[in-house]
Amino acid sequence: MAKIDEVKARIDWLKELFKIVITVMVADVAGMAKLYLDNTIDVLFYMGGLLLPLLVAVCVNISKKIERHFNELEGL
Repeated sequence: MAKIDEVKARIDWLKELFKIVITVMVADVAGMAKLYLDNTIDVLFYMGGLLLPLLVAVCVNISKKIERHFNELEGL
């Protein structure tokens, strides 16, 4: 049973991390939209645009890890 609890704990931690990354993505898009609407497109705007693909890659990586742990649970 210890192995199952360990895998469940990892899944819970990854789910929380996923929520945090999604929250940062939403805040980034909101900040970029605010800069665009204020017509102040500067370095901050472009940095936000460059940050989005990185955050998407992190989300995909976390999702794959969660799926791998779910498959590991099925094997136990």
